[in-house]
Amino acid sequence: MAQEFWRWKEYNWRDESINPKLVKILSAGVDIGSVSSQAVILADGQLYAYSNMRTGSDSPDSARKAMSWALESTELALEDLHYIVGTGYGRVNVPFAHRAITEIACHARGANFMYGPTVRTILDMGGQDCKAIQCDEKGKVTNFLMNDKCAAGTGRGMEVFADLLAVPIEDIGDLSFQIEAEPNPVSSTCVVFAKSEAAGLLRSGWPKNLVLAAYCSAMAHRIISLLERLGVQPEFAITGGIAKNSGVVKRLEKELNLTSMKSQYDTQIAGAIGAALFAKALYEKSGK
Repeated sequence: MAQEFWRWKEYNWRDESINPKLVKILSAGVDIGSVSSQAVILADGQLYAYSNMRTGSDSPDSARKAMSWALESTELALEDLHYIVGTGYGRVNVPFAHRAITEIACHARGANFMYGPTVRTILDMGGQDCKAIQCDEKGKVTNFLMNDKCAAGTGRGMEVFADLLAVPIEDIGDLSFQIEAEPNPVSSTCVVFAKSEAAGLLRSGWPKNLVLAAYCSAMAHRIISLLERLGVQPEFAITGGIAKNSGVVKRLEKELNLTSMKSQYDTQIAGAIGAALFAKALYEKSGK
């Protein structure tokens, strides 16, 4: 079987210092995105366990698998969770969720948890769309813009390039800086055009690293236009899988002339964390 260079590592995690038997409220969030799915479990509002995996063709099945994998390393079963919120592209297809909440609201709430109450602008670079979000000190959305017309500036676009150039997707960022000079960006309006242009550059003798630099630059340019329309207010944070790609992030930071906030948490679980926080609040509000 040919290697699939776009495949990123799937994983689960739990905080072994937390004893779930001593926890009063176990809340969970399940974020079913177009490309990846995450499930997060909070123990009295503290991150206890999570999973991050590829979204399959069936959203309900992806939700079940993500939740099962997050629970796998714990002593918990699904019925032990007090309240569950679904979010993301497939939020209405989380069969065991008590409620569905939009990914915009969940990403803002999750970013507030991950980066602290000073965060004001959030860029979520997802699998098939980009969202620019402004929020207040409580993580409540005050404004947002979304670009979902093309995969050129998204995680799926980067996966296409990884396969085209036969480069492991996790290596793209570092490799894109192994160049002598920054090239002009490839097309940023369409992933099909960008792929065709990149193939032409390879045939003309461009090394892979230079093509990667051109594509990372194109992604940064595309994202900048979205942020400029919304307005970037410091402090600025990036969530989603592409946040792990230094080739895009560093070029974006250079164009914005600012440094994005850093967090100890996995950038891909922001939406699921936000959903789990909403779940905790909704359970407390119910008075159970």
